Amino acid sequence: MKLMKIAVAGGIALMVCSVNADLIRMEPVKKQDTEIKEVATQTTDWAAAAEQGIQSLLRHYWNSSAHYFNGRNDADNFNYWPQAHAMDAVIDAYLRTQDPQYKAYFEQWHKGIYAKNGDGYWNVFYDDMEWIGLTMLRLYDATKDPRYLDTAQRLWRFVKYGWDEYYVEGGISWREDQPWSKNACSNGPGSLFASRMYRVTRDEADKEWAIKIYKWEREHLFDPETGAIADNIDGRSMRKAGFNLSYNQGLFLGAAHELYQLTGEESYLEDAQLAALFTITARQTLDRRNGILRDEGKDDGGLFKGIFMRYFVLLMLDDHIKPENQKKFRDFLYHNAEVLWEKGRDRERCLFGSSWAAAPTGSVTLTCQTSAVMFLEAVAFYERSLAAKKSSGDSKVEK
Repeated sequence: MKLMKIAVAGGIALMVCSVNADLIRMEPVKKQDTEIKEVATQTTDWAAAAEQGIQSLLRHYWNSSAHYFNGRNDADNFNYWPQAHAMDAVIDAYLRTQDPQYKAYFEQWHKGIYAKNGDGYWNVFYDDMEWIGLTMLRLYDATKDPRYLDTAQRLWRFVKYGWDEYYVEGGISWREDQPWSKNACSNGPGSLFASRMYRVTRDEADKEWAIKIYKWEREHLFDPETGAIADNIDGRSMRKAGFNLSYNQGLFLGAAHELYQLTGEESYLEDAQLAALFTITARQTLDRRNGILRDEGKDDGGLFKGIFMRYFVLLMLDDHIKPENQKKFRDFLYHNAEVLWEKGRDRERCLFGSSWAAAPTGSVTLTCQTSAVMFLEAVAFYERSLAAKKSSGDSKVEK
């Protein structure tokens, strides 16, 4: 992702993942202080909504000649890391429908981003490679095509080089040429990548990496009192950027939940629930007027909410979370979904902007559209999974 500097007290410039500067508020972290809105019985067909969303994504953003997703609905520009999430939405649609029209995009995209990225999958940003690697593992899981696993393994080798112990006693650096910048956005998905690689390889070293990366993030970026995740720590000054972004919350809770599933250790599940509760109740992460996740910008930040929702839903489907949390989580999920669908949709184009409470006009970024489509697919997946669990008694779900 792109570089951004934010000035803080004392004249130190912190290097953070790119978001709109006017949306960052350096507020002190407080305990959860927002009530979750109750929701009525749902009548929206979320599978149908997800279908409309994915069809719009493909219609407006897929580059049919070069085989990647354009960065805007009206411009042929390329940004590497959102490619992973746009393809994740296509994978979601394929798993929901088993329709071969969606599977047809897999190989094209695999080759297309390789060519557009300069005949390779390497990138100076470690988080970018983690995102692409996680998507490659999902493609492998959906198809069992070894080419996707091979690409994921190559990316995992690159990512491990990002672990640096000179600054802040460890952690994966945000980018190769800035080893001092240790970010939530490179360590959350780094732990997830390692855990999911372990699920495929059964190599204990991969699980050890997942635990090591997670423990580093928990020690240095997680607030165990509130559940808040700081965006980054600068290893040169040891200054921490304390603002909270939805995707950092989602990635931490996703990594914690994944490790709970792998190890059975309750502490991981407790951390995941605490991070989720902070996100759905704290003023730092919410549009309090509408009771939904806040607008985090239309560029990189446009993706953040959808990433949170992907891992939030997987946590919600765990039978071992506290019953009182389950109700809070469900109410928040459906309230956000209804606001997005009723207020945040351009009904003519089925496009979505950076705010889930306001329909976009004009040009719309891939990040904003993908975030909303991922969310719609997540709600459809949640309902499908609940129905499957009820009929079979099986608590396992897809990733």
